[in-house]
Amino acid sequence: MCFECNSSSLSRRSLLKFAGIGGVAAMTAGFGMTMPAFASNAPALLPDEALAKLQEGNKKFVADAEACAPNISKRRQDVAKSQAPWAIVLTCSDSRVVPELVFGGVTLGELFVARNAGNVVDTDVLGTIEYGTEHLHAPLIVVMGHKRCGAVSAACEVVSKGTKLAGSIGKMTQPILPVALAETDRGDSFVDKTVHANAFNGAERILTESAIVSRLVEEGKVKIVPAYYDLDTGVVDFLHKV
Repeated sequence: MCFECNSSSLSRRSLLKFAGIGGVAAMTAGFGMTMPAFASNAPALLPDEALAKLQEGNKKFVADAEACAPNISKRRQDVAKSQAPWAIVLTCSDSRVVPELVFGGVTLGELFVARNAGNVVDTDVLGTIEYGTEHLHAPLIVVMGHKRCGAVSAACEVVSKGTKLAGSIGKMTQPILPVALAETDRGDSFVDKTVHANAFNGAERILTESAIVSRLVEEGKVKIVPAYYDLDTGVVDFLHKV
């Protein structure tokens, strides 16, 4: 059910309010105002099947990245009026991290993607994920950090060097600071270990802060998996389930 009504559809005004237009994560997750608010069918894949599909796609990307540019002209027409994504990916806004390519040339209508610097879980992201799981029936949530993440590096500098970050960047990195503070190894692997921990932290926050997602996980309809993307090799390491 939605927050605005007791029916299975949303008015344009309600959808605008629900989607939180103006939030970066909600906008990048692909809320189309011409699309129906809800997917009518149950997911075609179980959580483990969706995870296996991402894993196979990433192997394809690593083996032959050039083969991952899909022919989308027909697919665009197929999904123009509705969507039924089979995975949600929360990842960084870094221009080198493109989930649709990283997971093997996933095409239109398959991934529900939320992005911000540092793959931080905030209100916009939680709302996006709840929409994707409860209303679009996506069975899998992946929280994916990546090697040499600039946002995590900035948070680590604040912790290790007392660096002051100007503008909104400082506010943006605040949720990462407790993760960096908890990391005892402040050597060369400080940033990388914090990236891993930040992915775990994000996955745990989704589970604990969203009653909607928590219920779906308990019912076995949704799985949350933290992940790490290696910029050098192209490999996505799926970490253990939260």
